[in-house]
Amino acid sequence: MRIYLLKGISLFFYKTGCYMKSVLMKAVIGAAFSALTLPALAAGSAGSGPNPYSDCGIGAAIFKDTEWAAATSNVIWDLGTTAVTSATVSPETCSKKNVKAAMLIRDSYALVTEDAARGQGAHMSAALEIMGCAAGPSRAAAAGEVRESFSRVLNASGYNDQKQIEKAGQMYNMIESAARNHCSV
Repeated sequence: MRIYLLKGISLFFYKTGCYMKSVLMKAVIGAAFSALTLPALAAGSAGSGPNPYSDCGIGAAIFKDTEWAAATSNVIWDLGTTAVTSATVSPETCSKKNVKAAMLIRDSYALVTEDAARGQGAHMSAALEIMGCAAGPSRAAAAGEVRESFSRVLNASGYNDQKQIEKAGQMYNMIESAARNHCSV
């Protein structure tokens, strides 16, 4: 039965010519494209997210203050695939301040953790400031939350087995959460 059905379809296309096959193929491709893009369009209005080429990806991490260099780097590196994926999947990570804070925490992780254990210090304050947490009572409250969170993470099983980049990612999440909870971010 299956073979006859395929033969029938093939005979239909042969008799109606390539034009019909071309029209049907375009309709199938159009339907597939619509099915893939409509959910993304419904999620937010056009232009509401970050610019993937200048605010996301490897280019934005390397060239924080030079948009044309960030965009060029993203396109040269992988045709912008990483940048567009970042903008689509997690647009909140694409702002320049988040990249700057993440790099600070990654590059001075040991110093940031010392500050977090004390609940105060220049490196943790710098990360909070980058996140938009102004000096004063709100930053002190955010620093206190980071200290409490870090204490729980530090005492959790498996913490010592993690790589430094994973630990830095956890620290970033703690600082970002504290800034969001206590500061007008």
